[in-house]
This record gives sequence, C-alpha cells and structure tokens, in this order.
Amino acid sequence: MAMAPFFVLRNFLAPEDIAKNATLMPETTTSFFARTSAASTGHLNGGQPRNTAAIIADINEGMEFVQERVVNREEVIEQIFLAMLIGEHVLLESRTGVGKTLLAEQVFRMFEGARTFKVQASKEQQPDTYFGGLLLEELKQGRLIHNTQGSLVESEFGFIDEIFDANDYTLRALLSLLNERELIRGVQRMQSSVHTVIAATNYLRLSEITDALLDRFLFKALIHPDKDAFFQYKISQQYLKNLGNAIEPPKKIQYADLAYATRIVRGEAPEYSIQTSPELVYFMNLVVRHYEVQRNRMLQERPHEAHLRTKDFYISPRTQAKSLDVLRAIAFLHGRTNAERSDIPKLHLLLCTAGIAEEKALFQRSYDTLLKMYQASGAFEQLSSLLTLEDVLARLRHDPALMSKPITELGSTQAKRSIVAWAKETLGVADATAAHKRRLAEGFLQSIHPSTEDLKSLKAHLEQEIKTVFAGHAEHF
Repeated sequence: MAMAPFFVLRNFLAPEDIAKNATLMPETTTSFFARTSAASTGHLNGGQPRNTAAIIADINEGMEFVQERVVNREEVIEQIFLAMLIGEHVLLESRTGVGKTLLAEQVFRMFEGARTFKVQASKEQQPDTYFGGLLLEELKQGRLIHNTQGSLVESEFGFIDEIFDANDYTLRALLSLLNERELIRGVQRMQSSVHTVIAATNYLRLSEITDALLDRFLFKALIHPDKDAFFQYKISQQYLKNLGNAIEPPKKIQYADLAYATRIVRGEAPEYSIQTSPELVYFMNLVVRHYEVQRNRMLQERPHEAHLRTKDFYISPRTQAKSLDVLRAIAFLHGRTNAERSDIPKLHLLLCTAGIAEEKALFQRSYDTLLKMYQASGAFEQLSSLLTLEDVLARLRHDPALMSKPITELGSTQAKRSIVAWAKETLGVADATAAHKRRLAEGFLQSIHPSTEDLKSLKAHLEQEIKTVFAGHAEHF
C-alpha cells in the first residue's frame, strides 16, 4: 500500500485561502530564520552560551540509542548522523522489508523542534507533491506559485521512499532544493528550510537526471538483509517490543543544537573553531586521489560485478571539499578542536558506499599505503616545510607591502624546519631583509629534496610560484 504524503496538500487553493496563506507563510519563514539566527550566535534563547560539550553528548547518546533500536546497522547510522552534522543527504538502497523506513523514522524521532516531511514517490506525482499546491489565482495569471506551507520546502527533515519511482520531471525540480536549498519554479524563488533528506530505494535507475540526483546525496548505503541467526534473534526481540515501529527516545536532541553543530563543523561559528592543518588537508587530498585511481582500476578489472554499476568512479571537487567538513564533524563528536590524521580513514563513510566491504577496505589500503610511505621516507617533515614556504609566498602575493618587512613577520605555520631556522643555519642571520627574500625562498626550496613524486610536483609548483610572486619586485634584488 502506497504511503501518502505526511502533509496532505490540495493541488490548488481557492481564492478564500490565499489571504490566509499570505499571513501564515511569512510567520513560518520568519520563525525558521529566527531559529537559524539564534543557532548561529552560539547562544540559547535566554542569551546564555551554549554548552557545546552537552550538545556533543546529546548527539552521541542519540546515535547510540538508534544503534540499539535498529539492529546491526551501526555503520549506516553513524553515516546518517555525520550527514546530518554537515547538513547533507543520505540515500539508502536495499531489498524490500529491510527496515529503511524504520531507520529514517527513528533517526528523525530523535530530534525536537524540526518539521519532517514524508512521502512515497510515484511516477504520477508532480512537483507540487513536494513543493505544495499551486495558488489558483496565480495560476489564472499564468504564474506557477506554490503554497509551500507544510511542504518539503518548509521542513527541516525529509524522507522520500522509493525515490526512483518519481518521474524525471519531478526529480529535476528537486535538484535545486536539495543542493542550493532553494525552491526555483518559474518566477517563484524561495529559500528552503531543508537540512537533511533521507531517500530510500529498492533499485537504482541510471539516467542523466538520476545521475545529477545521486550527486545531491553525498552519503550512500547499501543495506543487506540480516541472515545471521543471532541478529535475526535481536531483530525479533525488537519487533516483539515495538511491533516494528519507531519509538520515542528518553531524551531528544534540540534541532537548534544540531543547526549550531552544523555551523561549527562547516567553519561558520567563529566562537568555536575546529582546526585542520595544511599538512592534514594536503595528505587527505592525496589519499582521496589515490582511492579514486584504485576504484577506477577495480572497475576496469571487474566490470561484471553487480555493485560496480558505473563506467567510471568520480569524486567531484564538491565532494572532496565536503571531506573537510566530515573530518571536522568527526573531531567534534570526539570533543576535539582539531582534526587528526587518524580521522582520515573515517572518510570511507562519505567516499564509499556503506555496506560494500570491498570499497571500505580499498580506501583503508589507500590510506595505509600513503601513510607508510610518508612515515618511512620522512615525507611528512618535507611536506610541512614546503607548505610553510607556500604560506609565506601566499602572504607576499596577497599583500606586496610585506616585501619590506622581516621574514619573521610572514610565517604563520609552525614547522620543525622553518624558513627562519634554515636562514639561521645556512645564512647565519636571524632574519632576511626585503632584498634577500627571493634568494632566501629559492635557497630554502632547493634545500628540500622530495622523497615522493607528489612532493616533487609540489616543489615544482612552488618554484613557479616564487617566480610569479617576485616578478614585479626585481628592483629589490
């Protein structure tokens, strides 16, 4: 039996309803932005500073509660909570009856102060199923204007069951809502409240439109039926207790706290910063690139396997950038204010399909391979030194007035072998004047002998950067 939309909307509104909607809709929009603004300040409604440790504890406890309630789905649940922390969407794929709906409903049940939109997609549906009914008077004027009250547009959470049953016209209409969080329909443009959507499907339908849709769901999971006798027993116990329904948790997470946590992990909360060092970012990108190459090699060698369903594997720049948010989210959940190198293996939750063990193992091998190579060759120290120079060159390029200042005022990255330390050891000076900067930069760069191809490439880029930065300052030399 098909599940009707959680909010049942008429396709068109009569004229007498338009005035009512005109007064109701601004209130709804204002209340949403008021909550968002309050979350962004890091303070509760009473003006008291938020207890970040309490927020972290609440989120971790909520995740543990769902893991206890939904048996043997720990990895997928961790993936969903990470997606919610960075404000992204999740696609769950499985055969029928595996519990995708229960999982989504239990996750959303953990939050208070958020609106949830639920619908089962079908081929007959039009965009108004998701965006709200069309205003009849506007339609008479040839304008498509949706009454968005109670729709996905004004909901923080959404669950779309059997999403690939929807027609391409409707899926295309959803793209901007999922990505830019904006309703764009004809002349109507409206910011959306959507934070996270969980979509479920029993199959993948690949086309130009669905390929774009899949890109909106950064987190993906393939859920396998449990055939192990122990887990089947645990599932039976849960069914006997709750008849397969989501239950109310003993303690809920405030949506305002989730919204604030999202600002933290995105780097949008100046009062609470989670640091990612340049060396960590550079090494993470190397691991991601290595994994992408290995995944494509696997596709070429084993194209017949069912789960290898694309001609090539591509990690978009947007997804790679979101990897930094995931690293900060992991650090946040552990109560740290800095991301660590050991957090990188957890990126499999973003870059791999949860439930496909081979993808996770391949990502782990990419990390282990590069880690061992960099540790054995001293490449991490070389990387730190090269990025120290890159930081100084970036400062000089951004503000040419710094050419006349001592080199000690330019460095911001602490490195074991810093430019200043090299100058003292090699040139016998504690500083370098403007006239010496190019000679100092070139000498420092030449003193580094990269032990990996990646670092050789970085050194070559910096050689060119030195020429560019100092091209207009030949008078100093």
